[in-house]
Parts: sequence; structure tokens; C-alpha cells
Amino acid sequence: MATRSLNAEPLPALEALELERREQLALPRLRGLGSWAVGALLLDGAMLAAAAVAAQLGAGGAGIVGIPLVWLAVYGGLALMFLRFRGMYTWHLRVSVLDDVRAVVTATALASMSLLTLRILLPGEVDDLAPQSLRLLAFSAVYVAAGRVAIDWAQLKARRHGEAAAPTLIVGAGRIGALTAERLLERPELGLRPVGFVDKEPLNESTLPAPVLGASWDLERLIEEHAVEHVVVTFSTAPSEVLLRAVQRCEELGVRVSLVPRLFERVNTRLSVDHIGGLPLLSTHRTDPKGWQFAVKYLVDRLVAALLLALVLPLLAVAALAARVSIGGPVLFRQRRVGLDGREFDMLKLRTMRGAPTHGEADADWAQEQLGEAVAPVAMQPDRTTRVGRLLRALSIDELPQLFNVLRGEMSIVGPRPERSHYVELFERNVYRYGDRHRVKSGITGWAQVHGLRGKTSLSDRVEWDNYYIENWSLWLDIKIVLMTFWAVTRYFTAGE
Repeated sequence: MATRSLNAEPLPALEALELERREQLALPRLRGLGSWAVGALLLDGAMLAAAAVAAQLGAGGAGIVGIPLVWLAVYGGLALMFLRFRGMYTWHLRVSVLDDVRAVVTATALASMSLLTLRILLPGEVDDLAPQSLRLLAFSAVYVAAGRVAIDWAQLKARRHGEAAAPTLIVGAGRIGALTAERLLERPELGLRPVGFVDKEPLNESTLPAPVLGASWDLERLIEEHAVEHVVVTFSTAPSEVLLRAVQRCEELGVRVSLVPRLFERVNTRLSVDHIGGLPLLSTHRTDPKGWQFAVKYLVDRLVAALLLALVLPLLAVAALAARVSIGGPVLFRQRRVGLDGREFDMLKLRTMRGAPTHGEADADWAQEQLGEAVAPVAMQPDRTTRVGRLLRALSIDELPQLFNVLRGEMSIVGPRPERSHYVELFERNVYRYGDRHRVKSGITGWAQVHGLRGKTSLSDRVEWDNYYIENWSLWLDIKIVLMTFWAVTRYFTAGE
């Protein structure tokens, strides 16, 4: 009896069994991944229906004719379509409430304009078209945005508690693979839970934050054993064809795949992709800190600082009086900091401690930890922060005098936080890309600070986030940071800490 070669094509029956097994493995994973998307779609539809009912019920009292039911249905379909185009029903690594609210406002506005255009072009009643459209837009934007805020908070809470965390394999157990795993473990709200690495030649297993589970040929077995829903491909010694086959196999099994690109330090959100045949060319469009966009930003900074000073002057006066009573002496102190292009300036703050401000041993220890080298400490000082000072710091009221620095052109509203001048030279020599943050003016608040990187936190992480801000700057990013800053202060105040 003839035997079948191992290299021969499998029997049709075996092919069918293999295909069925793959489908059984993939479909539950796809269903799990789509549960939040389906929930969001259903909630958006319900909120659009509620908004239509609310708009109709109050139309008569406002002296506006109600919209025919067929047009309400068309509007709902258009809104859901535009939400789909905005990527609102696809998986995202980062759940951003502000970005989702912005997308909802954009989608409902486009749907409203499209509905108005259709009703003008098609025959029928043309009375009250503009008021009807504006009313429907207002209700739907508010209702759908409220629903989105609710489902985003629910998803973030589920991710942080591990209920919606996708088991994740990381291909490549080198420096970048380890960094990827560490970042995912530090931020469970990203929704990816590393279960292990896939690498034939790991760099140093003892320092990895997760175990090495196997090599590339074990990928399919590991996906099944650990119910893996996501694979992140980082840098590996495996040949490119092996990695390409691994990516293809993951896609066949219904597993999401993310890639860490080479030269990732130069990749920003402003990418364009061209093709030479099948060869893609990625072009990055860098932000020019010396360009007109930042010139406009700095002009707007001064205008906003002047307006904010007019608004917060009573609060600033009360805070200064409280500081004077609790501390005595001058209520402001000036500290040399380094800003744009390495230039030094005197940053203003409300005093929160008794006596002259000093740089204590704790600061030197933190610097030594960041640099990995000795930094001469000064004598340990007791905590001289008053109760009033702790409250001013917690609510960031002690930072308000920096609005005067913005008015003088030394600082910006949003930007990297300036460092003390006696540390900058050390950091520039020892911390990767530290000096790049001086391409823009320092800020009162920044992208790193609103993500918890303030005080004695990782300096390398802070530098990375600051440079991300510079290279991906936009007006919307500034607005997001300001709103996130207000939210952080409000959350502290309402928590009663």
C-alpha cells in the first residue's frame, strides 16, 4: 500500500477538518472582540431615537413644525453611517472620552447638514428646515455624546479591573518587546494583558516582565492554550518571512495584530503612505516648532493668559492672602528654570512652605535614580509645607502665577514642564532625547502631567511623552490637555482628599 508523502497535499477530509477547527477557534474570539462595538452601535441607535423624540415633543412649544418620521429615520441612518466612518465601531487601543465626544459632534453635524441638503433638493415642504435641523442636531449631539461617555467609562472600568483585557502575546523578547510589555502592564486601561513572549532567542529572560512561552513555531498552540486575542510584533531575530507567516496565521485565526515599526522614534500621527508597486513608503510630516503654527499658538497663549488672569484674579488674591497668613513673608518665589532653546527664566509660584525654598535630599535621590550616577545631595530638610500649601499644591493653585510668565512670553499654557537649571545639564548628558523637549516653550500643564507623570516619576517616560506632544502637536491636542487638567483638579476636589 502506498504511503502519502509528508510534503504532499493533505486529504480533502483532513482539509475540511482543519478548516472547521480554525473557524471554531477564530469565531468565539471575533465575537468577544465585537461585543463592545455592538453595544456601542445599539446604544447610539437608542440615543438617536430618544433625541428624535425629545426634539419632536418640544418642537410645537418652540413654534417649529415637527420633522416627518421618514426624515428622522434617514437622519438616524446618516448619523450611524458617519459614526462608522469615524471609526466609532472598531477596536481602539486607547479609549478617549474627549476624542469620542468630538467624533460624535462631527458625525451628527455632518448628518444634519446632509439631511438639510436632501430636504432642500427634494420636493416637499421647506418651512422651518434650518430650525428643525439645528434642533435635531443639538438634541442628538448631547444624547449620543452622553451615551458615549457612559459606555467609554464602563469600558475603561472593565479594562482596569481586567474584565475586558485581551490576553496578548508579544513576538520578540528584546529591549523593545520588554518595554512594550511593561507599558501594557502599567496601563491596564489599554485593554491588553501580556501573557508571555514568543522568541527563539530572548535577550535576558530573568529581566522580562512576562515568561517566554515558546518560539514562532509554537504560535498557534500558544494562541489556543492562552485564548490569545491580540499579538504585538516587536523586534526579533526571526527572519522576515517567519514573522510575515505568523502575522498571516494570526489573521486567519481572528486574532488582532499590532506592529512596532523600525525607527519608531520618528513616527508620528501625521503619516502618508505611498506605494512603489507593492512596496509601501511611509512619509512622516514633522511639526516645525519654529513655524507659523507655533507662532500662532504662542500668540493665543498670551491672549488666553490675559483672559484667565482677569477671571482668576480674585482666587489668586485669596490664595496669596492665605499663603501670607500661614507662611508670612513674600507670597511669591522665583525659581530658575530652563525653557525654549535652553534659555533660563524665573518661574513664578505661590509659596507653600515656611522658610526659603531648598532642593532637599529627596530631589537628589530622585535625580540619582534617573541618572544612575551620584548626585551630591544637600542636607535632609523636614517637610515645611503648611496645610494651606498642601491644598494649594493639590489644586495646582500655586501654579497660577505662571500665567504672568506666559504673558511675558517665557512660557506657554501647554508644553513640557520646565526643569531646574542645575539638573538640566546632567539630564541632557544622560537621558535619551532630553534636550529635544526644549524645542518649544515650557508649559503650565503638559501631556506628561495629565497622564500622571509629575513629581518624582520616571524621567525617561516624561521625556518620551513630552516629545510625543511636540511631534504630534495640534490645537485639538492642546484643548484636550487643558480639559484633562481641569478634570484632574475637579476630581481631586470632589473626592474630598
